[in-house]
Amino acid sequence: MKLKVTTLLFSLSLLLVTGCREFYEYLDTVEPKPVKNKEFASKLNRPVGLALDANQQLWVTEIGTGKDDGKLSVFDSNGKKHVVVVGFPSFIESASPDIVGLNHLLVKDNKVYILHTNGILYIADISNYKNGDKAVKASSLQRQNIGKFVLNYPFKEKPLVSNPYSLTVGPEDNLYITDASANAIIRRTPAGKLYVFTTFTDIKNPTPVGPPTLDVVPTGIGFNEQRFYVTTLTGFPFPKGEARIYSVDLKGKYTLYQEGFTTLTDMTFDPAYNPVVVEHAQFGQQGFTPNTGRIVVAADNGQASFGSAINQPTAIVRSGPLTYYVNSITDGKIFKVTNE
Repeated sequence: MKLKVTTLLFSLSLLLVTGCREFYEYLDTVEPKPVKNKEFASKLNRPVGLALDANQQLWVTEIGTGKDDGKLSVFDSNGKKHVVVVGFPSFIESASPDIVGLNHLLVKDNKVYILHTNGILYIADISNYKNGDKAVKASSLQRQNIGKFVLNYPFKEKPLVSNPYSLTVGPEDNLYITDASANAIIRRTPAGKLYVFTTFTDIKNPTPVGPPTLDVVPTGIGFNEQRFYVTTLTGFPFPKGEARIYSVDLKGKYTLYQEGFTTLTDMTFDPAYNPVVVEHAQFGQQGFTPNTGRIVVAADNGQASFGSAINQPTAIVRSGPLTYYVNSITDGKIFKVTNE
């Protein structure tokens, strides 16, 4: 079942003040507001991760230009950018011309947890930080080598590298980290101990191009106090409609939640705890096709995209009932998407 986007968006706001029965009684009489995409920030160097703190300030990781110039910044309530940490490793990937470095981040209890392609979890203590303070160097931060644990773990199919990509908070303040190279979720206790929570097995390649099976690469992850939801993308050739959202229980057993997506890269929740995901792009003969990224609400009874097309997004975060921040990694921009 496909949901009309205006109906779905209106339902989210109305559910905050009324029940489902009352909502359906009013659906035909209330005109939903149009969705707006408004540019929030620009001229960023490959922004990849977005996170909000308790004051609704937006924190951003930027990969940089390939010259060890990755950075962590925060946008205050007035939209002004403050650089907090500089000098994260940023380099050209050997197998492609892509610039790689920082991945996603999480702000929790006056600390920012920052993941890096090189397998490192950086931890920045911001308990004494004030906007406008001089930026510190990444080399001064506390760190943990997630990659070393992953490469030493006896996976059935041993990964060649580790790539901790995104993270969320789960039960008992454990961090749950998706590793996009090991196709696994790593659990980190508050004391820093690491465990493999679950691994994802390959799926059949429905196309004649590429290998017979495709990697199930975990990207975004969220926890709704009962279960985890994990977005995935597939390995090459990134076939259309083969990316999926999985539901994972507290013991690490995963089941299919929804399918029919392409190159999912991140997720958040709407006010009713439906996953809201971003598709990076459709893949064509010339690589990823520009301006084919989109935001999709994956409700139990269907899917609905909203907002304008986005050029290769990698992150989404919700601020308020119907306001989301989403990035364009290639354009170096962040957009505010809302119908409030």
